[in-house]
Amino acid sequence: MPYTVDFKDVSTTGLESSPVADALAGLRANEARYYKNKYGHDFTVTPAEEDPQTLEYINNILSSERNLVIASKPLEVSSFEVDGLRMAYVFYESGLSINVMYGVDEGGKRAVGFKLSDGMEVPEELASSFKFARQKSKLAGTIRGSYFVIKGQY
Repeated sequence: MPYTVDFKDVSTTGLESSPVADALAGLRANEARYYKNKYGHDFTVTPAEEDPQTLEYINNILSSERNLVIASKPLEVSSFEVDGLRMAYVFYESGLSINVMYGVDEGGKRAVGFKLSDGMEVPEELASSFKFARQKSKLAGTIRGSYFVIKGQY
């Protein structure tokens, strides 16, 4: 069942099994605030097992582009289109968030972003390939992020 993320009253709903649930909830709320303020879009998430297509879409891009398989359990996913961008998210039990930004028009921006919740270690599968920059967030504390540009067609 879809859940609309509230960035004013941050909740761990759906993320309770994560050892960094509070930080992950803040990270998720940070994303919700961004989309609401920039596009007027309500950020909703669905339990990963209820939307296997979105999870498979993200896994396919990770595997095809960088031969990556994320070891952590996926908890929630989100998929929507806004302002010519097809967006897909997955939030993992470890505290990792992955988003795919795919410009619908030819030549549009296309990238995969990684964000690490405050308090989590860099996942082993990402540690050797990515450098993470730090950013402060009132909702999420310190977020560490990295990305790569998508080269293929999906």
